Amino acid sequence: MELINKDTPQVKEFISSLDSMLNGIESIVKHYKPQLNGERFLSNREVSKKLNVSLRTLQEWRDTGLIPFIQIKGKIIYRQSDIDKLLQKHYFESWKE
Repeated sequence: MELINKDTPQVKEFISSLDSMLNGIESIVKHYKPQLNGERFLSNREVSKKLNVSLRTLQEWRDTGLIPFIQIKGKIIYRQSDIDKLLQKHYFESWKE
């Protein structure tokens, strides 16, 4: 009868596969964005990174009405679809080929 302990090759392989699954789950959770009624919402930081502008610029765009937003208490969020519309609205086709 063979003893099974933490140094047994099968146990090491099993633990390795569990670690691999855990890494996959952590990656999914880290990048998961919940949706509400099929709409994704982005934080100030996410929009700032996506548009490559400062948080101050976002504040100015909110103050001037350029960018739509939702504010609940001190938290500001943006609809992904509104950001996409803003980008599309300010998109210019290349006229040179």
